[in-house]
Amino acid sequence: MKPILTAALSTVFLVTTASSVLADPAAGKAAFEAKGCGDCHYTAGPAKEKTIDDQLAKKGPELWYAGSKFQKDWLGKWLADPKPIRPMKFNVLTEENPGDHPKLAGADAASVADFLMSLTSTDVPAGKVKPKKNPKGRQIFIKKMPCSGCHQYAGRKNKISGGRSGPSLVDAGVRLNPDWILAYLKNPKVFKPVKMMPVFTGLLSDKDMMNVARYVANFKPKKKK
Repeated sequence: MKPILTAALSTVFLVTTASSVLADPAAGKAAFEAKGCGDCHYTAGPAKEKTIDDQLAKKGPELWYAGSKFQKDWLGKWLADPKPIRPMKFNVLTEENPGDHPKLAGADAASVADFLMSLTSTDVPAGKVKPKKNPKGRQIFIKKMPCSGCHQYAGRKNKISGGRSGPSLVDAGVRLNPDWILAYLKNPKVFKPVKMMPVFTGLLSDKDMMNVARYVANFKPKKKK
């Protein structure tokens, strides 16, 4: 085969391959609607929940800022094979999470992830938080507040500790955007006007909240030796 023809075919292959992995939010939105995901999740913001009744009427968490909250690699994998994030059923503290979230087929999982990652909030500034083992953040998380009263986390020797009333934070550094963790701590009512978690503004300094965000963003699976 002549070099020019070989080069041309290689270029076509590369372009075709690249095009196949390009984000397609429109297709993802269509799949999201076709699967009935909108019956449980809001994708239009800002937050619509203004009262306790509004909050309790919801069947699943709001997703209008999903692209600012989640990490795309995790989101696509989770949609294809969802595992419970909350120990207890959403908005219910007396029933275990049944773990019955529908699975999406591979192509749908990828395109819906593209769609959800296109939903972002200007209230989450980028590049603010770098994950780090943080003794001060740990002290606040475990003892001072303590966040661990409501959230599970992997402690020493990877032992799961903490409460069950809030979402698990085990491996949160793989799931959550570090910048969103800080933004949520500083101004939670932007994302969830009616909430059970304390508002930390006034209780913690900006530096303390940064320490907590960096600590939680470091929650990742332990590497096997």
